[in-house]
Amino acid sequence: MSIHPDFLPTGMPTIGHRRSYGLVPEDQRLGVGVIGLHEGHTLLVALRASGLCRAVAGCDLSEEKRNYAAEAVEGLFVTDDYDALLARDDVKIVAIYTPDSFHAEHIERAFRAGKDVICTKPLINNPEEAGKLRAIAEETGRSLQVGQSTRFYETFQRQRELFEKGAFGEIEVVDAHYNHRMDWYYEKSPWTIADTHWAYLGLSHPVDLVRWYLGPIKQVQAVGTITSLGTQYGMKTPDAICVNLVGENGRVGRVLGNYGFHELPRARALIECLLMGADGTSLARYPDLRFTYHDENGVEIEEDYHHAMSGYYYRHELKGMHYGEFCNYTDYFASKVLAGEPNSPDLEEGLSTVMTMRAIVESLESGRVVDVEPVP
Repeated sequence: MSIHPDFLPTGMPTIGHRRSYGLVPEDQRLGVGVIGLHEGHTLLVALRASGLCRAVAGCDLSEEKRNYAAEAVEGLFVTDDYDALLARDDVKIVAIYTPDSFHAEHIERAFRAGKDVICTKPLINNPEEAGKLRAIAEETGRSLQVGQSTRFYETFQRQRELFEKGAFGEIEVVDAHYNHRMDWYYEKSPWTIADTHWAYLGLSHPVDLVRWYLGPIKQVQAVGTITSLGTQYGMKTPDAICVNLVGENGRVGRVLGNYGFHELPRARALIECLLMGADGTSLARYPDLRFTYHDENGVEIEEDYHHAMSGYYYRHELKGMHYGEFCNYTDYFASKVLAGEPNSPDLEEGLSTVMTMRAIVESLESGRVVDVEPVP
């Protein structure tokens, strides 16, 4: 696998460049088929920057979304029949962006069709399906990448790189949040009101970040409330949730998700991960392209990628959607598939996170400290 001179190896980017996981000729790039063309449309467009993949097919029940996708990507095959997408030889990876309750079914069908899978978070919102998915993956030998976009945003990638170099020492406490007013989301995806729980939906971002650094979680304690916005849209379960988590390593984390509050973007980013280690502290933010940390001398450093990388991550002046992150995790996954190497977060890690979220729901309902059960 060669590297084009316009691409840099994975690592700290410079102005005008983006992360690369390799480059192959266009006719050798892995074909990606996307089901769910609302959020999935973002991936179709983002793959224009890919070095390892190409968009070849899209599937959605909405004719309007299919037509929109076909206009955006020249030569794209579009259909309302998932089986027709799965039957295509040029589709090597299926990317799933359908409502949460359909994920398990769509993953199973893709695995049985011989496809590797990217599935947006949450991987599933019914933990009872976890064991079946694991068995199907073992039976078919297919790989899965959980589309945890936050991990693949520039600032969080930089934080992880320095962590893996030992810059912060052992991580002792992780404080992560995802706070975002969601009236717009209820309007575009009304199924979220009745068919899922914010513990699986928005909270999956900070829970995944805490688990990324603490490893498997053994115990949680959660409290929550329904905000006035949640009440307005008919939420029956909490849309503001605070959780204490204890890792199997004994270290602790805290997670906050509030989906009905009035944002203060100048004061707090929508998603933040504060790592507190024995040798230093760091803060990664989204959608801000800023990363702050202590260097080896204890000096506070801030890296600001706004001018260098905002065009790649956002593709327009409004900070929204996930172009760069989606392209990053798709290329990362493709590089692992091509090399026959393990990826992260994979199916097993994703299911472990689902069990953590299940324990959070149980804690919210019972008011008790809850042990996280293993994947069935």
